[in-house]
Amino acid sequence: MHMSNLALSGKPKAITVDPSRWAARLPSGAWPDEFALSGQVGRADVFALARRWRSGEVTSVQFAAGVLAWGYGIRGYGPHRTNKILRHEQAADHLDVALAGLRADLVPLATLLECYEQLRTTAKLKGLGPAFFTKILYFAGYRRGHGGPQPLILDSVVAARLPPEAGAARRFRSGWSTGTWRDYLLWAAEQAGRAEYGGEPDRVEMALFTGCWRPVS
Repeated sequence: MHMSNLALSGKPKAITVDPSRWAARLPSGAWPDEFALSGQVGRADVFALARRWRSGEVTSVQFAAGVLAWGYGIRGYGPHRTNKILRHEQAADHLDVALAGLRADLVPLATLLECYEQLRTTAKLKGLGPAFFTKILYFAGYRRGHGGPQPLILDSVVAARLPPEAGAARRFRSGWSTGTWRDYLLWAAEQAGRAEYGGEPDRVEMALFTGCWRPVS
């Protein structure tokens, strides 16, 4: 894959991932075949992996492994922490249950919130908190070009840069409630109507992450 294809328009640059290192450190079979072979992974690559997951070509565990590799990036502890999450005996079942509603062509807000709540409660995996499971929800459930509320990443960087009108997320650095995530998604969907975001809420999230978001003057 050429470098120019590793990131969608407006998205942060690709990050370095060593697939052999990741595959060796994770439970057997957890690493997705033919993922990160170039050593560089952008959001477009993870969305391609999500499409393979929706079609049944990769398992929920393999999909989650790819997302977490992108999320941890070059951090040396990434494979170790991901292994601790995915080696749980119920990891596959919990991920299958929590993500099942995200295989549809269109995903309503109510389904997104149900998936979030399951990963917080009944399908919770030790070590997998909102900062990283929202990355999984984002890639699994985002439907580009359809507008409206979309699943978005919520981590401490994004939360710290949210304005008061985006809800209570800015007051916390982790452990956001389902309702707090909902308020953020609704605010981002409204912000996406601004010309610079082209109707795509994830461009709002990326602007927050990179420190480029500004209120309308």
